[in-house]
Amino acid sequence: MKIGIVGYPGAGKTTIFNALTGLRAETGPGGRTRENMGAIKVPDPRVDLLAEMHRSRKKVYAETLFVDVGAAPEGGAAKAGLSPQVIGAMQGCDALVLVLRAFENPALAQPADPLRDLRDLGADLILADLGPLEKRLGKLSKEPGKPGEKALLERCIPHLESDAPLSTLGLDAAGQALLNGFGLLSTKPVLYLLNQAEEAITAGIPPDLAAAMNTEMNTAVEGRSMMAISAQVEMDIAGMPPGEQPEFLEALGLESSARDRFVQAAYGLLDLVGFLTTGEDESRAWPIRRGTRAVKAAGKVHSDIERGFIRAEVIAYDALIALGGEKQARDAGKLRLEGKEYVVQDGDVINFRFNV
Repeated sequence: MKIGIVGYPGAGKTTIFNALTGLRAETGPGGRTRENMGAIKVPDPRVDLLAEMHRSRKKVYAETLFVDVGAAPEGGAAKAGLSPQVIGAMQGCDALVLVLRAFENPALAQPADPLRDLRDLGADLILADLGPLEKRLGKLSKEPGKPGEKALLERCIPHLESDAPLSTLGLDAAGQALLNGFGLLSTKPVLYLLNQAEEAITAGIPPDLAAAMNTEMNTAVEGRSMMAISAQVEMDIAGMPPGEQPEFLEALGLESSARDRFVQAAYGLLDLVGFLTTGEDESRAWPIRRGTRAVKAAGKVHSDIERGFIRAEVIAYDALIALGGEKQARDAGKLRLEGKEYVVQDGDVINFRFNV
């Protein structure tokens, strides 16, 4: 999965990027327009145990790719809006993180106001979506277009003009398919990330701000959520040797690092589950959308497996570990044979049978 981190200059988005990836991208004014990219492996103890059980030569964890998108102009939609470069980078992401500044920055003229940033960034996403949809609707006055396309755009544009993101329009699968080619931003899952001062590291999101975010930005609906961190502290923790991090986190009153909390939030936003494959060659985690059927999950492993799919041999991870191995699970009747339409569950350990 690819997650874009977006914010106004001075909000700390590159510091957040460094905290999540452990990299040292340049922060401050010099890094405002550059795009940084880094991947992290998603911790998964299931992979470790399967690798130990099967003496796998390799362990492969799921990966999350973070993109520190070039900063939006300070002031948001009231000024220039998002640049084509920033919009293009955001369009290629599966989900967006909108960074809201909740600390004072002496280099900035404006005081911290996370609700203002929230509104401006939301307006920027809507403004970026309005342009291509209005342009397409204009063309449909001269050409027929796809069935239902004109009616759909006539629903979408007024919705955006009412300052509401398209994620709240209640589009069905057919409507989403018609909009796929536009690279719309307000349809993407969004995590609102409150970047707080060090002294507020365990404070969480203030109740009044949480209420306003729920009301104004529909953060209570699926695909929108909130979390708070102190990016500078988290970046310092990420730079420590791994063995020292737990003690420091405990001293700060934190149960886990921003990276772990962030990955959990991202999985929830994208509604991801993970199935596993294991053997002597490798033990591996495969992230997929919840509701994915077995034949499509097979395609994640290799397109030939999807094309020649015969069946999936499935054992629930907990049963496999409890029984001590595949033979024991088979003898206990815990190995199931599933067809193409089987909906893969989180923790399924799968061996795909195929023929091409």
